[in-house]
Amino acid sequence: MRCVIARFPFELVKSEVQEAMKHIKPEPVTGASVIINRRTYPVKQVGEVITRQDRRDFTAGEVTRALVRLGFTCRDAAEPVPTVAPTQLETASALLGTPAGTS
Repeated sequence: MRCVIARFPFELVKSEVQEAMKHIKPEPVTGASVIINRRTYPVKQVGEVITRQDRRDFTAGEVTRALVRLGFTCRDAAEPVPTVAPTQLETASALLGTPAGTS
């Protein structure tokens, strides 16, 4: 897929992005992120690896758009990580509270 990042054209292929990130250790995520090979990477880290440009030369939005078009799952910095919903039993127990004398 052809895309432009930081005013430079790139021809990106999903399998090549996966291979490029295969042996890269993910940095701590503080902003936008992408899931590649069951690992969560900061979008800027992936952009730096696949474009070989300095992170200051492109925006997270440019890289995110390209990665979404390739079929990767991206998350915005403000988007909370999904949590497991409590079961009906847990909800009922929380509403009823603990019996008197058992603490």
